Amino acid sequence: MGSSKSGIGTSVCSVTGMNDLGFWVLVEEKEYFIPFSDYPGFKDSSVNQILNIKYMPPSQLHWDEIDMDIELQALVQPDAFPLVYIR
Repeated sequence: MGSSKSGIGTSVCSVTGMNDLGFWVLVEEKEYFIPFSDYPGFKDSSVNQILNIKYMPPSQLHWDEIDMDIELQALVQPDAFPLVYIR
């Protein structure tokens, strides 16, 4: 008897905490902080909208309902990515 084929791996991504300054996201065992001051598009969003996050490997976070995207490298090295907010 042979074993069945492995399925496609899924990447772990979730919001792990939130306060009045921003929120933390866990992506593949690494945690990132997303401050509301740098990403004002989240300020008026509901908690449920922020929790509805998708990880698009290899390096993008996406929120459908809010129409927001963040590259992980922008969270690691924010000085290399000047922020431009367009709403």
